[in-house]
Amino acid sequence: MTVSIIVGTQWGDEGKGKITDYLTQDMDMVVRYQGGNNAGHTVVIKDKIFKLHLIPSGIFYNNVLCVIGNGVVVDPAVLIQEIETLKSQGFSVSNLRISAQAHVIFPYHRYLDQAQEKKREAGRIGTTSRGIGPCYVDKYNRRGIRIADLYNEKVFREKLDWNIKEKSFLLDKFYAFDKKIDIDKIYVDYLGYALAIKQYVALESTALINEAIEKKKNILLEGAQGAMLDVDHGTFPFVTSSNPIAGGACTGAGVGPTAIDEVIGVVKAYVTRVGSGPFPTEIEGKLGDELREKGGEYGATTGRPRRCGWFDAVVMKHAARINGLTQLAITKLDVLDGLDKIELCVAYEYKGKQITDFPTDIHRLAECKPIYEEHAGWSEDTTKIKEYNDLPENAKKYLARLSELAGVKISLISVGAERGQIIEV
Repeated sequence: MTVSIIVGTQWGDEGKGKITDYLTQDMDMVVRYQGGNNAGHTVVIKDKIFKLHLIPSGIFYNNVLCVIGNGVVVDPAVLIQEIETLKSQGFSVSNLRISAQAHVIFPYHRYLDQAQEKKREAGRIGTTSRGIGPCYVDKYNRRGIRIADLYNEKVFREKLDWNIKEKSFLLDKFYAFDKKIDIDKIYVDYLGYALAIKQYVALESTALINEAIEKKKNILLEGAQGAMLDVDHGTFPFVTSSNPIAGGACTGAGVGPTAIDEVIGVVKAYVTRVGSGPFPTEIEGKLGDELREKGGEYGATTGRPRRCGWFDAVVMKHAARINGLTQLAITKLDVLDGLDKIELCVAYEYKGKQITDFPTDIHRLAECKPIYEEHAGWSEDTTKIKEYNDLPENAKKYLARLSELAGVKISLISVGAERGQIIEV
């Protein structure tokens, strides 16, 4: 029996979906523990590409129970569309469960998200405008509506009425956001959504998960985004609204920390990020554009182009610490094929001093300059390699250095998008 957490160690988009799908072969349960449909996990099976936004990446294995945990915020319309899409592609989705404790995203959350992004003086974060942040605000303000509330029509109507009065006032009077909210339509629509997903709802998801732990099942807790987007430990305020780090898995799934056996950090062989905020190792110009195109670096949810940069060991060290990483899964090594040289950031220069501890204050971070080691590249095609020893020597040297700087062993290496293109170390 193992209980493992899979986390992103950079700014998200590290390839967690593929690694989760691969590890699910040996799992009995996969639990998504935070975030919402602002995240996208891509799984490639042969010539088919699947993009998941809410449903755990283990859904392609019928014998694996997939749970949307209490820490996730759920847009039911998006979830239903995702379920129907999977069904149309031949997947039953009967192995899906949704926590009744998960909070629900409403249209007014999306309107607030859009209005806040337009309010220039507040500073633009670069959100996906899916309503994720405003929904989490309601959760922590104890005003949120949970999945369970949708099945109590009186309670649902009362909570909805109060929320819409508050949000309408805020949107109109403060944001001057010209969008009327039709409470009757929302009420009817969401009762319909509740009926559509009722068969999947788990009234006590934490009991479901912990009973599996007690029965010595293999369980994988799957996060969205990455450590550098963590609301506490990332590049605040250019972060997400939840805790993608390993600690967030315990609260987002209802699992005690003593139950965790492994924490697997997924990391690209280079770095990307979407949206605004400091990015010390960003590659400007032609090479950055080439990496983006070769790596297919466009958001799975929004299609936004990702900013590309060299591997940042300062970020990696920070992520290893705050997650308690026990293993690394390296992705997109193949994207570096054909480069003559590869830069690797080992430290920052800040006001004339060398630092290796990541400055989470973005004003300090913006003044940091990367200090690079130069590594020789390789010309060989790695996409068909199955064994670690068959990798080019320079690739093995590069990987060894990444592992040394992170202080964590490498267990998996991805050399292509398809689920079989993985090397076990």
